[in-house]
Amino acid sequence: MKVILQKDIQNLGDAGDVKEVANGYARNYLLPQKLVIAYSEASKAAIEHQKHLIKVKKEKRKKVSEKTADALKTVEIKITAKVGEDEKLFGSITSMDIAKKLKDAGFEIDKRKIVLEDAIRHLGEFNVEIKLEEGLTAAVKVVVEKE
Repeated sequence: MKVILQKDIQNLGDAGDVKEVANGYARNYLLPQKLVIAYSEASKAAIEHQKHLIKVKKEKRKKVSEKTADALKTVEIKITAKVGEDEKLFGSITSMDIAKKLKDAGFEIDKRKIVLEDAIRHLGEFNVEIKLEEGLTAAVKVVVEKE
């Protein structure tokens, strides 16, 4: 089934592209999620309009992401945790903990956009990468201290 992508879909294509996908994938997932519209000769004219709208939306999201990235450069998050012997934490600091602290600081960042190779399990300073819209990233300084 030929479809027109409404949004960027990883491993499929960018918004505005015309792609051939399996019928079941289109009917059961892409169309109900409103990620695509069915391709037809009538919708062919709408493609150009859609591409223009998508381009404008991307530029707008990119500007917002750039402002957020600039603001996040100066942010330092302090997290206190209980520690045991050898300055090891009881438990760990996860992306959810960092997202909560960012929310307290006024940034609405989804925990899935916070890149941690592994949970933080000891005291110290860490630079944590945050993936923003349109391929932009920002680094936030996270300081883990003794409670």
